[in-house]
Amino acid sequence: MLTNISTMGVKKMSQQEQQQTSAPLRLPLLPLRGIVVFPAMVVPLDVGRPKSVAALEQASMDNNQILLVAQKDPRLSEPQPSDLYEIGVLAEIKQLLRMPGSNSVRVLVEGKQRIRVVEIVEDDPALICEVELLEEEAGAEPLELEANRRLCLDYFQKYVKWSKKIPTEVYASVEALEDPAVLADIIASHLLVKVEERQRILEALDTSTRLEVLCQILMQELEVLELENKIQSRVRKQIERIQKEHYLREQMKAIQRELGEGEDRQEELAEYQEKIKKLPASIREKAEKELKRLAKMPSMSAEAVVVRTYLDVLVDLPWKKKSRDRLDLEVAQQILDEDHWGLEKVKERIIEFLAVRKLTTKMKGQILCLVGPPGVGKTSLARSIARAMERKFVRISLGGVRDEAEIRGHRRTYIGSMPGKIISSMRQAGTINPVLLLDEIDKMSSDLRGDPAAALLEVLDSEQNHNFVDHYLEVPYDLSQVFFITTANVASEIPKPLLDRMELIEISGYTDQEKLQIAKRHLIPKQLTRHGLSEDQFAISDKMLLEVIHGYTREAGVRNLERTIAALCRKTAREITTGKKTVRITTKARLTAFLGAPRYRHDTMDERDEIGVATGLAWTQVGGDILKIEATVMPGKGNLLLTGKLGDVMQESAQASLSYVRSRAKQLGIAPDFYQKCDVHIHVPEGAIPKDGPSAGITITTALASALSKKPVSAKVAMTGEVTLRGKVLPIGGLKEKVLAAHRAGIKTVIIPEDNRKDLEEVPAQVRRKMRFVFVEHMDQVLSEALVYRPTALKEISAAEEAQPYLV
Repeated sequence: MLTNISTMGVKKMSQQEQQQTSAPLRLPLLPLRGIVVFPAMVVPLDVGRPKSVAALEQASMDNNQILLVAQKDPRLSEPQPSDLYEIGVLAEIKQLLRMPGSNSVRVLVEGKQRIRVVEIVEDDPALICEVELLEEEAGAEPLELEANRRLCLDYFQKYVKWSKKIPTEVYASVEALEDPAVLADIIASHLLVKVEERQRILEALDTSTRLEVLCQILMQELEVLELENKIQSRVRKQIERIQKEHYLREQMKAIQRELGEGEDRQEELAEYQEKIKKLPASIREKAEKELKRLAKMPSMSAEAVVVRTYLDVLVDLPWKKKSRDRLDLEVAQQILDEDHWGLEKVKERIIEFLAVRKLTTKMKGQILCLVGPPGVGKTSLARSIARAMERKFVRISLGGVRDEAEIRGHRRTYIGSMPGKIISSMRQAGTINPVLLLDEIDKMSSDLRGDPAAALLEVLDSEQNHNFVDHYLEVPYDLSQVFFITTANVASEIPKPLLDRMELIEISGYTDQEKLQIAKRHLIPKQLTRHGLSEDQFAISDKMLLEVIHGYTREAGVRNLERTIAALCRKTAREITTGKKTVRITTKARLTAFLGAPRYRHDTMDERDEIGVATGLAWTQVGGDILKIEATVMPGKGNLLLTGKLGDVMQESAQASLSYVRSRAKQLGIAPDFYQKCDVHIHVPEGAIPKDGPSAGITITTALASALSKKPVSAKVAMTGEVTLRGKVLPIGGLKEKVLAAHRAGIKTVIIPEDNRKDLEEVPAQVRRKMRFVFVEHMDQVLSEALVYRPTALKEISAAEEAQPYLV
């Protein structure tokens, strides 16, 4: 039995009495979960939280007035002040009943007036807050209010008609309301919208704004309801169409039986039966089972189409057919050399594979991963491997693949299901031992439909892929004889478990001489043929080709170089059609006339030694480049300023360099307390380009030591290496590209870590012969080689600089 507790406790000071004594209006607060109460709205509430029950009891003992404020997150059981909306409703408790056998309370409240919560003054046992009463404002002229009122009524009438969840009598009662403010609140209380939308209406303090917000919400809801009705109508029509088609098919079957037109069906089944006999025994059983199902189905049914497509896939797949490998190593080497210049490591690996295949036939399928920047020939190299081995070649592009079903296939549960890319490619190849290229394997992604990289783990595992199961086939398929080749631009983007299953072969960017040979041997003949030109009609000197490589392209591969050569061919074709017989490009002026001014410039070696400027070497995706690092010292308080868009690792290298210089201040002739009296600014030019990595450590340290000791850095020396706080020089990557960049800039001496001595073999011999390499293990060796002490240089220092406190 319910017990009335509305008269419990002693009555406190009323709201009117508080206002008469000029005291702030304090009332208990009831947080609401999933509901917003409006003025003039009567609603029952079930309250079970202890603080909320205490708030109701407090209100019942006072004047039956309570604040109703919605929570931002209804899942919170104990909301904090920041978890509540600022605008709520002052409500009057009409009835308060305690539920027997529980601590919950059922209360009937009526919204009276909007309020703003100013401050929560008590938190225990109930939330007590100071509030500000908000008065109703029109916010517009009477005519505009009347127009908004009628528009809201029109929208609400359509909403009631289409939603079918609100009784039609509600609209009749709302239509009789004359007050626009009350009308807006009553309509809002009947809308089936989210709490956030209802709160928007509640927070609209003037009537005009409230009606406009209400119209916007009603328009959105009407659009959704209209779309729902369209979908329901479309589904209903589709069901009726399917039923009609089924009835017509049954009539057609009866007519065909009467006319004796079932012979075509028998021929189709017999043809499938003959093809199934050629399948392996393990697959034949599954195929015969599906053929029996097909025989029992109506020929035009949707399920029959699915079964027929499945049988077509089974019988078309190569289960035994394989191509014979060409194991002639000399021919293979010749083909690889014809198609590609350089790439010796990859070619050597392919020749080794063919040599092993010549000695044994039990070797499992290979998985190679070619990693390198765009345009170096990874995809075309895979095609050349297939041509050298006389195998079928199939390419699968994995860029943008984010659905596991694209690898493993779709299950045969709906019309339009199909096998995955792997099985489809095997069907396309027609043999069980093709060269299968998985292009751009680092560009895959994943979403709620699964991770395709996880599906590839079985495909690219030579211990498991002999029993690869596609979701569509539902039978194991042998992939162990496939030669898998994958390509990627960045190895770090490949998932680690997938990378562990592949043999990684890195293809670095081409040198200028390699690009020159590629252009002469491959790109120019290809573009001449494509543009209808002969070798007698177009010629370009090696010097101008190098100028094209330096000034008009900046890349690790040769794609832009090929586009530039194509542009030269187009210009040549135009001149040939105007009467010229031959176009020869042998001067820079002639090249500029065809291509315009050079787009890129390469940094060169400085002509004189400078204080505070050291030359470093950087690796980029388009090859190596030199990096000028500048350091300057100013009177200050020991601040270190880093500019040039440096990454976190490079900033940490600069801090470590400063610490090392401080520890070696005495040996370098620097005042030990320089860091207390001066600021250090380190800048890396071309500040719009992001830079990161630890390999500039010794370069930053050298620039700092030069700026502080006023000893110039040799302009003929470039360096690369990571430095530690103790001055040890650690190894770096990309040595080949960095050395080539130094050679291109005219630098003759390069300082590199001792641990990178073995990597020097990758640098072309003709470059090594022209340069001097200094291998270092400690920063002292770097400074000894890079810093230059010249009395004439010190005389150039101004008297003001000599007087600075950080100099000895």
